[in-house]
Amino acid sequence: MALETHTQFYSVETPEGARKLAFQMWQQSSMDTAPVLICVHGLTRNRHDFDVLAEAMTHHYRVVTVDMIGRGDSDWLTAPSHYGYPLYVSIMQQLMTHLADITGEGRFDWLGTSMGGLIGMMLAASPNTQIDRLILNDIGPEIPVTGLQRLAGYVGQAPGFVSLLDVEDYLRVTAAGFGKLTDAQWRTMATHAARKDESGNWQLTYDPAIRNAFDGVDEDIDLTGVWSMVSCPVLVLRGAHSDLLTEDGLQRMCQRRSTYSFTVADAGHAPALQSEKEIEAVAKFLTA
Repeated sequence: MALETHTQFYSVETPEGARKLAFQMWQQSSMDTAPVLICVHGLTRNRHDFDVLAEAMTHHYRVVTVDMIGRGDSDWLTAPSHYGYPLYVSIMQQLMTHLADITGEGRFDWLGTSMGGLIGMMLAASPNTQIDRLILNDIGPEIPVTGLQRLAGYVGQAPGFVSLLDVEDYLRVTAAGFGKLTDAQWRTMATHAARKDESGNWQLTYDPAIRNAFDGVDEDIDLTGVWSMVSCPVLVLRGAHSDLLTEDGLQRMCQRRSTYSFTVADAGHAPALQSEKEIEAVAKFLTA
């Protein structure tokens, strides 16, 4: 078998009209009828967070990794107020319709980190959902405001960087919760997290306006009503030092039928899903 991967662009409707959404397809050449796994990143991240996991999962799946609008190679919006979960859910519903057309699969498994997990939870809770299995990477229905305030402290605040090494140093601090990554892994992350602007400085590949998500957030968020409507099997991954998914919150989630958990000992928010143990936990749940 040979690994095939390529980036595609799909036009999605937004309140500002049609916008370009980037996604990457991963599959082994002989697996044209394999099931489809969709992976969606966290708030400031991009599809390349899943490169290692996507390649590993092609032994079982065709994998789709997505740049949410305002991130990576996808278009940015003009009005910050349009960034939010109603639009993100709508965009993914549009993309799943497109994926059904090009893959022949009308149902999908979903892996989402933080924001991507919440989008998946909302889709899985909707009537006539297309989600069969759901993996939530370090997120749940109960979100402490302290963790949100930490994110708000740096999202959209980064200046231009003189070099890619400066980007790497920045990520080692702001993304420390990803866990114990190698120097090569941090360097690769920096490569995908920034690009040069016209002045020659490096800028992060997300729209700073996405920090609008924190406007007016001054208390814990409770999405237990949404969570209660999810009926598919769920795996919850948690970084042992996470401030977005507490241990007590995880235990309450696991009281729900067909909910399983895996804790990453050396991570916070959110596990990078690049270690052998993390990928094994994902594969075991999805292929059981």
